[in-house]
Amino acid sequence: MKSGTDARGSAAPPPRTSRRLALGCLALAVAVAAPRVARAESPCGGDPAVCLNSDTFWPSPGPSRFAGVSGTQTTTPGELSLGLVTSYQSRPIALRTASPGPSGASAETFAIDDQVTTNFLWQYGITSRLGFDAALPITLGQSGAGLSALTGGEGVKATSIRDLRFGVALALIPRARVDVQTSQKARGAGHSYALTLRVGATAPIGDKADLAGERTTVFTPALAGDYRVGRVSLGAELGARVRPTSNLLGARIGTQIATGLGGGFDVLPRELLTVQLEARALVNLAEQADVTRGPSGTVSTPNGRLLVPAEWLLSVRTAPLASGDLSLLLGGGGGLSPDTVTVPRFRFVLGITYAPEGRDSDGDGIVDKYDRCPQEPQRGEPRDGCDHTTPSSAPRPETQP
Repeated sequence: MKSGTDARGSAAPPPRTSRRLALGCLALAVAVAAPRVARAESPCGGDPAVCLNSDTFWPSPGPSRFAGVSGTQTTTPGELSLGLVTSYQSRPIALRTASPGPSGASAETFAIDDQVTTNFLWQYGITSRLGFDAALPITLGQSGAGLSALTGGEGVKATSIRDLRFGVALALIPRARVDVQTSQKARGAGHSYALTLRVGATAPIGDKADLAGERTTVFTPALAGDYRVGRVSLGAELGARVRPTSNLLGARIGTQIATGLGGGFDVLPRELLTVQLEARALVNLAEQADVTRGPSGTVSTPNGRLLVPAEWLLSVRTAPLASGDLSLLLGGGGGLSPDTVTVPRFRFVLGITYAPEGRDSDGDGIVDKYDRCPQEPQRGEPRDGCDHTTPSSAPRPETQP
């Protein structure tokens, strides 16, 4: 979310003010979140484990085509990308407990019923291949019984701070900073395909009593790749979420293998309209258990099963302004593994991102969003990105006497 040319200096506003404002917003958000750590109400041990994150949708900061599959491009060096990605999910956590009385029937309560969370995303371009990013998710509204069916306490609060995420993105095979049409003509590494390594972690500042925070830091290494041919774009991600195991009525959530796969088709050229379908899954390495009630309380018996929360999402994306730096995404989907903890009945996503990629398709040193003629190199004056040479300025051929 540089060209050293005069055209940029005259056409572009200085980035320092917006950068300082964005960094100030991040500092303010962290300052607001920090006191919440001291107000954590419940311990993380035992069963039920309250240190469980009810929202597994963690969008990545920086340039990206898909909602849940990380992109391979990094922000232009010295620039800051900003993003707001809001997610609504319905009933991601349902609890089934035995009803009092001789019938032994089970009662279902929803720990989280409805939930709206906005992810505030930042990425700063350090070099042409390296970016530092941060994400602060804040739940703006939610309802649900929380763990009251098990603990006898109250339901979840209407708003909550969630765990802060941060990390770095290193482009191993960097994507060329040109538009899609230029990449399709050039092809090869950086044009047809790209590969980026992401290494991140979380800061456990979330409201643990509201199922918004983990027990401790979660480490999130991942490898993201994409491939483009014609109007088709493909993206894939393989990573992990490394954490201690939490137990919620036999559902044991610990270290997970994180996978994602997406495909998109450009209905209109120049990223004006793209239709995308993606899926992601989290494979728990911890063995699951059956929970029964005994004379001394609940008893967990390992059952050898795997817990794999999985979702799909269909979305439309458009990037009509600032040569593709400003994009909007709207999508909806649901669970691929129903009746699985942290998998919602359905989810809707709305995102807006400003991520400066520094595209210079004609290689004249003037980035496309400030270039009046992004498909032809700059020649002559004024330096606005266009070819101002004329036949009258070219040498005339000699005439025979």
